[in-house]
This record gives sequence, C-alpha cells and structure tokens, in this order.
Amino acid sequence: QVQLVESGGGLVQSGGSLRLSCATSGINFNIFDMSWFRQAPGKEREWVAQITAGGRTNYADSSKDRFTISRTPKTVYLQMDNLRPEDTGVYYCKAFTTFGGRSEYWGQGTQVTVSS
Repeated sequence: QVQLVESGGGLVQSGGSLRLSCATSGINFNIFDMSWFRQAPGKEREWVAQITAGGRTNYADSSKDRFTISRTPKTVYLQMDNLRPEDTGVYYCKAFTTFGGRSEYWGQGTQVTVSS
C-alpha cells in the first residue's frame, strides 16, 4: 500500500520558519520525482518546489530563495524560511515517475498558517 504522509505544518508568525516532511512507504522512492504543492482557500492548487530522483531542484518564483527542498531515503522535506501570510495553505507532497509506466501519488496535506 502506497502512503505519503505529510507533517510539520502549523501556525507561525510572518518571518518565521517551518520544516515540512513527507514520509513515503510502499514505493521505490529512488525512481520518483518529489514535489510540494499548496492550496490556499478559494484558490487552485499551485506547485511550490520539486526535487528529481537525481537530486535536481526547481522552485516556483514565489518560493525561490526562501524555501529549500531536500530528500533522504523515503522522505522529502521542505524548509520554509521568511514565511509570509500569502504562504498560508494546505501543503501536499506528490510522488511522480514514468519509469516502468506512469505513476502518481499524493499525500493528504498539512496545514500551514502564517499570521501577519
């Protein structure tokens, strides 16, 4: 059974930091590109950052220079610094691969709230 379980969300003041984790099980983690997305109330889900199976990182303009994505065996992290109220939302991790066929899995999300 595939599971992606996010944790680390919470309430933080503007300028503060949080570290999100996404623990995976049931997948061959090494062949999956891992991404973080977020969804603010009333808005569409948006991409935040990606780390490929090979370790290459990519960031949305809104998270560049403030967020850092990293991975260890079976877990992906998102270090978020200098948080702003507009970073508020539910953060989801996604695992994606086309190796051996297309596979995509999502976690259940973790709430991040940044107060001004």
